Amino acid sequence: MNNLARFNVNAVTKTTRQLKQFTLPIMCAGLLGFPFVSQADEIAPTTLRLAHVVNTEDTYHIAAERFQQIVSEQTDGAVTIEIYPNASLGDERTLLEGMQIGTVDMGVITNGPVANFVDAFSVFELPFLFPSAEAAYSVLDGEIGQEILGQLQDVNLKGLAYAERGFRNITNSKHAINVPEDLEGLRLRVIENEVYVDTFRELGANAVPMAWTEALTALQQGTIDGQENPVNAIHAFNLAETQDHLTMTRHIYAPATFIMSLPAWNGLQEALQPIVLDAAQQASAYAREQNAIMEAEQLADLGEAGMEINESPDIEAFQAAVAPVYEKYGQQFGDYLPRIQEALNQ
Repeated sequence: MNNLARFNVNAVTKTTRQLKQFTLPIMCAGLLGFPFVSQADEIAPTTLRLAHVVNTEDTYHIAAERFQQIVSEQTDGAVTIEIYPNASLGDERTLLEGMQIGTVDMGVITNGPVANFVDAFSVFELPFLFPSAEAAYSVLDGEIGQEILGQLQDVNLKGLAYAERGFRNITNSKHAINVPEDLEGLRLRVIENEVYVDTFRELGANAVPMAWTEALTALQQGTIDGQENPVNAIHAFNLAETQDHLTMTRHIYAPATFIMSLPAWNGLQEALQPIVLDAAQQASAYAREQNAIMEAEQLADLGEAGMEINESPDIEAFQAAVAPVYEKYGQQFGDYLPRIQEALNQ
C-alpha cells in the first residue's frame, strides 16, 4: 500500500476500517464503477503448524522463519505460522504421515524420507549425480523437478518448493577417510532410504539406517561410528563433540522440501493458496543463499572445535565404487535419470 497516497479518513467513523486500506488509484477505480476488495481483507484468521526435525540454528529453521515472515507480511498478520523445531511433533516419517491425514499442516522435510512416499524423489539421491549446487537448482526448479514435486499429490501431500539440505559429507570417530577402503567396517548411520543404504554398502561401510533423533543418541553412546550429513547439520548439532574426522566427499546433493498436507492445502481459502506457495518458494531460495554463505564459517568453527577436515578426498575413487548403484537403480526411475543427465550436459 502506498502510504503517500492514503486518504486521511480519521474523521470518518463507521467506514474507517475499510477506507484506511484504499489508495488513490484504488479510490479512483471505485468511482469509475470497478469494485475492489484487498487481498488482506479476503484472508480470514488462519493458523498453520509447520514442523521440522532439526534445531533452530539449522537452515530448515531459517527457511521456516522466512516463510513465517513472508506469509505474515502478505496477509497483514491474518495468517499465523507456528513453527515446531527439534522433532517436537515427531520424526520425518511421522510428520509426513501426519500431513497425509491432516494432523500436521506442513513441514520442511529431508529428501530421503520423502522418497519413501514417492519413489521418483530417490533419483536425486543417486551419488555424485549433481556436480554443483547450481546444477541441482537448474534441475529441481525446472521441468523435471517440478514434475516430480507434483507427484506428492498422489499420496495426499502437496509439494510447494525445494529448499536445501545440501551436499552430504562423512564424519566418524575412528580415523581419517580419503578413499572408500577407509570406510571398511565403520558403522555409519544413513537416512532410512534404500539408495543411501546401498551406496554406503558399496563403499564398504556397515550402513545403519535410522531416524536422525535416534542417530544423535547412538553417536553419543558410541554404538555407531559415524554419519553423513551436510556441513550445516554437522555444525548445528555440534557433532565435533563426538566425531573427530570430517571428509568433504560431497557424495549426494540432498534437497529438502516444503511440503503441505493436501487436506490442509485444499482447506485454505483460494486467495491464500498462491501466497503460501510463493512464500515457500521465496523462503527456499533464501535458505539456499544462507546455506552457501554460512558453510565457510561453519567449517572454520568445526576445525576450531578440534575436528580434522579432509577437503580433498579421492573423489574419483568414490565415484568408481558406487557405479553398481546406478546399475541397480537406473531403470527404476523410468526416464528421469537420462533426462537429468541430458539436462546437466546441456
